[in-house]
Amino acid sequence: MHRGGKLHVTGSVDVSDHEGLSLAYTPGVARVCDAIAENVDLVETYTWKSNLVAVVTDGTAVLGLGNIGPEASLPVMEGKALLFKQFADVDSVPIALNCTDADEIVETVARMAPSFGGINLEDISAPRCFEIEAKLRERLDIPVFHDDQHGTAIVTVAALHNAARLTGRTLGDLRAVVSGAGAAGVAVTKMLIDGGIGDIAVADSKGMIYEGRDGLTPIKRDLAAISNKAGLQGSIESALEGADVFIGLSAGEVPESVVATMAKDAIIFAMANPNPEVHPDVAHKYASVVATGRSDFPNQINNVLAFPGVFRGAFDVRASDITENMKLAAARAIADLVGDDLSADYVIPSTFDERVVPAVSAAVAEQARPGPRCGRRRAHRPEHP
Repeated sequence: MHRGGKLHVTGSVDVSDHEGLSLAYTPGVARVCDAIAENVDLVETYTWKSNLVAVVTDGTAVLGLGNIGPEASLPVMEGKALLFKQFADVDSVPIALNCTDADEIVETVARMAPSFGGINLEDISAPRCFEIEAKLRERLDIPVFHDDQHGTAIVTVAALHNAARLTGRTLGDLRAVVSGAGAAGVAVTKMLIDGGIGDIAVADSKGMIYEGRDGLTPIKRDLAAISNKAGLQGSIESALEGADVFIGLSAGEVPESVVATMAKDAIIFAMANPNPEVHPDVAHKYASVVATGRSDFPNQINNVLAFPGVFRGAFDVRASDITENMKLAAARAIADLVGDDLSADYVIPSTFDERVVPAVSAAVAEQARPGPRCGRRRAHRPEHP
């Protein structure tokens, strides 16, 4: 499957004679260039920019493989581009950068942004990924989306909403514990707080994150200020006692004896790949709903449920950003597709459910109206003589 790569570029018009050549290229193309030079917004009508995503990585946090470098990341980035096309008919180009400095990445992406309608950041290690995304969102007038953060968060929130509904509760009734304070852990926590979860606390390799803990990074200090209302300290094992929800976004294993201390009708999302923090066979002994990141178990938390539809919806209305409301709307749209078929083994749609992309794109587009590009900000675009 992978030999020779998984992508190729094909033309959308036929050039089979001199007339076609003169229209597609010189001299006919000059008229289009002149029109865009006079009104730069026409680039979205007369080029593929409005349907084109740059899938950008530096190869520092690739799947569960870690820092394997830009070349080794390309098979994953090609796969991402393939999914964009297959699921949402969005064109994309894998771009693996040979630099890891945050400012260098920002500058590189910003300089090539005129060619693209959106930027999908992928497999960039924390905490740099937060800084890179924030700076690019501020600098560019096209959607910038770090899928490891927001794609994971959207699908997790959708699944947890349905898991709560199945057990006769709402998000506001739940106390959750998250294992992992990387890109996904931080984003999932923030989105669940925005979604109204009762309380949520996060553990890193040193234990629970709480206000006043020594040695917190700026990202973790900000997280401590909005999470862990109960003030839990110490180990994740102690925090899980009586907890309603476990969300695993790290490689740490949770012993069965700890799982057994969780509350009645517990919900366990053990999403580490390939080895979940709690094996589903163990989790099912104590939990009412179990989800993983794997395709060979029910309730797979898979980002492909989110990112194709998110970009499709943003592109359809030429949105200049992907907002928190757009992401929450995407999560609600995914959750609603389950409907009356809700069961312990079906709290999230299949990745091949053909309803997902249309539902997500419609929800995202609706939240984006009126489009920010009606009075959109401009990127740092130089004035040419």
